[in-house]
Amino acid sequence: MHLPGVGETSEILDDGLGGLEHNFITGSVENLVRWARARSLWPATFGLACCAIEMMASGTAHYDLSRYGMEVFRASPRQADLMIVAGRVSQKMAPVLRQVYDQMMEPKWVISMGVCASSGGMFNNYAIVQGVDQIVPVDVYAPGCPPGPETLMHAIFTLHEQIETGELMRRRDASGAGAEIMIEQRDGQTAGLSIGS
Repeated sequence: MHLPGVGETSEILDDGLGGLEHNFITGSVENLVRWARARSLWPATFGLACCAIEMMASGTAHYDLSRYGMEVFRASPRQADLMIVAGRVSQKMAPVLRQVYDQMMEPKWVISMGVCASSGGMFNNYAIVQGVDQIVPVDVYAPGCPPGPETLMHAIFTLHEQIETGELMRRRDASGAGAEIMIEQRDGQTAGLSIGS
């Protein structure tokens, strides 16, 4: 995992294998499993509205999610461990979303993509669920309407970090809820733009 740099050779000479903190020889099995788990997320296909177009764009050659071990969006929830809820969730779709989540393998993660999935967005009515966290535990919220591929990738990288540290598993065991991390928008869109500008 970690190869020594020029400045680290003296640590290795002084401490032997103890100077190599995180590698496949001296690392714990738990650290290796978390490292592998973070870099091999398999997302389930669950696009519901316009955010799904941006989610699909993140898998194209320009953004190339396959660099991070996510080249295949799984059609079967039994082969997926990441659910990206992209778009608004209607009351009729909520039980289906929960069923797909329940069929996914453990441990599993959820990214809420866009304001409609996160809070109902502009659809403040009886037909739309006012936040997907009422249905499934959300780990990372990606803001925007719609958030671009850069924001989604930022959410995925944030999730990678949380999986690798083991914080998400400890939080899930303690509370049964997701991490509920709100990230910043990374794709250059701004909420303050008016129609005339």
